[in-house]
Amino acid sequence: MSMPTATATPVDAHAGDPRSPRRVRHETRRRALTVKQIDKIAAQMIRVTLTGDLEGFVSLGFDDHVKLFFPDGTRNADGAPNMLGRDFTPRRHDKAANTLEIDFALHDAGPATRWAAQAKPGDALNLGGPRGSFIIPTSYDWHLLIGDETALPAIGRRLAELPAGTRAVVLAEVEGPADEISFKTAANTTVAWAHREGTPPGMSDTLSRTLSTLKLPGGDYYAWVACESLTAKGLRQQLIADHGANPKWMRAAAYWRRGDVAVHEVIES
Repeated sequence: MSMPTATATPVDAHAGDPRSPRRVRHETRRRALTVKQIDKIAAQMIRVTLTGDLEGFVSLGFDDHVKLFFPDGTRNADGAPNMLGRDFTPRRHDKAANTLEIDFALHDAGPATRWAAQAKPGDALNLGGPRGSFIIPTSYDWHLLIGDETALPAIGRRLAELPAGTRAVVLAEVEGPADEISFKTAANTTVAWAHREGTPPGMSDTLSRTLSTLKLPGGDYYAWVACESLTAKGLRQQLIADHGANPKWMRAAAYWRRGDVAVHEVIES
């Protein structure tokens, strides 16, 4: 069996910056996994622990994405279910225990949500990736992490991996208090929760409004944003215009787009 390889290359646009992120490419293959455990971690979020073919699995960046494959409700000519791939963050990989945790936000009626809502130990799930990792150094004065429910797994992983004493500020949007989750971290972390309170996901300006009220630390910081596409674009512009964010020290991503499916893209303008 060939083992995954990883090749590190700097991000070309900022290669002269010693704090520049690095991209690492991975050799990928499809893996057959099974559900080991399911835990409810918030009103609309569950954590699925998978096990199985994880030999050589590599995930080096907190916002890495793997592709999970779910039945779409139809069958092919051979009678086998047709599958749809969706992107998810590897929340925690435990090599010794041979487990991988994936968090599911149950916020829509798509194939991933349907599968997760009915999942039970022993169920099968195929996985591919990650194709690569985007590794953001920790050597900034502080770190800003902003996102909605879809970003909570990456935010939680980043906080778990930050060195003790690192300063971090989190701004997270959820429906209400029942949807807030606990973060385990050694970092010096401040968390601000922004509640939609009935406004449909992707249509609220609560992240922008809350950001405008936050008293942020001084010094150089890395800003990471992930949420609905238009919201992420607006937050990127707001951070640059109103909060002195350096575009070279920022990553904004659309983890989804209102009215569309299977969207994941980096926003650079």
